[in-house]
Amino acid sequence: MELIIIMAIALGALWLMSSRTRKQQKMAQEFRNNLVPGDEVMTASGLLGTVVAVEDDVITLESSPGAHTRWIRAAIAKKIEPPVEEIDDETDEVDELADEDTVVTDADRISRANDDVIDVPDDLSTLPPVRKDGEPDTK
Repeated sequence: MELIIIMAIALGALWLMSSRTRKQQKMAQEFRNNLVPGDEVMTASGLLGTVVAVEDDVITLESSPGAHTRWIRAAIAKKIEPPVEEIDDETDEVDELADEDTVVTDADRISRANDDVIDVPDDLSTLPPVRKDGEPDTK
C-alpha cells in the first residue's frame, strides 16, 4: 500500500513538471512565431541582434551595421528590450546654472560631480597608533 502511495506521488510530480515545461515551450514557440523586423533579440548562443528579415524558418539578424547573419527560428532565445537612456539630473543642473555667455566645460562638470566625494586626509595623524606587535591599537 505504501509503495502505491509513493508511486502515485511520483507520477503526480512528473505530470506537474511536464505540464509546466509544455507551457514554457508553447510560450517560446508563440514568441518565435511573432517575430517581426525591428525586434531586438538574443540567440541561444548569446548573440544580440536586430531582426532584419523573417522567411519561413530562417531569421536574418543584424548584429552590427551591415553584418547580417541567418539563424533558424528555434535558435532565437528571447526578445531584448532596447536600452533606455538615463537622464543625468546633475548635467541638467550644471547647464541650468551656466549663463548664456559662459561655456561649461567637461572639467566643470567633473568637478561638480565630485562634490559628493568623501574627503580623505592625506596624512596619518587620524589613524590609531600601531602597537609593538604590528597590530593597530583599538583602545
